Amino acid sequence: MLCTHLDTVAPFFPSSEDEEFIYGRGACDAKGILAAMVTATGDLTPEEAGRVGLLFVVGEEVDSAGAHKANELSVGSRYVIVGEPTQNRLASGHKGALEFLLRASGTAAHSAYPDRGDSAIDRLLCALEGIRLADWGRDTPLGDATVNVGTVAGGIAGNVVPPTAEARVFVRLVGPSVRAEQTLDRIVAEDSRLTYEITTRSEPVTCLTLDGFEAGPVAFGSDIPALTSFGEPLLLGPGSIHDAHSDRERIEKRQLSEGVRLYRDVVRQLLEVT
Repeated sequence: MLCTHLDTVAPFFPSSEDEEFIYGRGACDAKGILAAMVTATGDLTPEEAGRVGLLFVVGEEVDSAGAHKANELSVGSRYVIVGEPTQNRLASGHKGALEFLLRASGTAAHSAYPDRGDSAIDRLLCALEGIRLADWGRDTPLGDATVNVGTVAGGIAGNVVPPTAEARVFVRLVGPSVRAEQTLDRIVAEDSRLTYEITTRSEPVTCLTLDGFEAGPVAFGSDIPALTSFGEPLLLGPGSIHDAHSDRERIEKRQLSEGVRLYRDVVRQLLEVT
């Protein structure tokens, strides 16, 4: 099975091209990859193509809802080649994820008399500092876990002690998510006016690699944790993750053509052992 996702991140910007690159939202992540997969299957013989499926899903950028729904199907595939921008290297594995919404509550008051209130933003900032400085683990070869405070919101006005505040935090995991949640529990337990809600959870992934193909780990995630019924996973695709989610998203035409060849070659090697 060849699988990638259709959804993209905001904001949309239209496509364009020059001699070297195709630009636009989704060019790299992951509509260019989708085009490479379709083209690669078109290059297969009828007998080979009859043993290959295409699966395109939505929701990878949010909650992998499409992959979770597809996982309910019973297709009997032995391998699933997931497309993400790996610069045409087979990924040997990728980090897991723990995303959560951290909330703080306080008491509103006139800012001229802050001692009569309780700043939810101050509580939130203290907790975020603890989260940023915490040891979330390290691994060989995945490296260190990383923390990103993605959004922060709260308060009413500049002259009001803020009664509420919240932040969305994303931890890229290199170990079990339950261990990361224990770390989060310890930090939140230090303040009775803090709560959290986990919105995304996935474990680190090990992927199949093949002889004769360049390989190495990546730090970003994929739909692989949600595709457990599709067989042994591989992760491969043209494009650079550094161009994804950016206002300069692009994919190199040369690398896109190379990706078509690599998908075709990987499929044929897997068919030989199936």
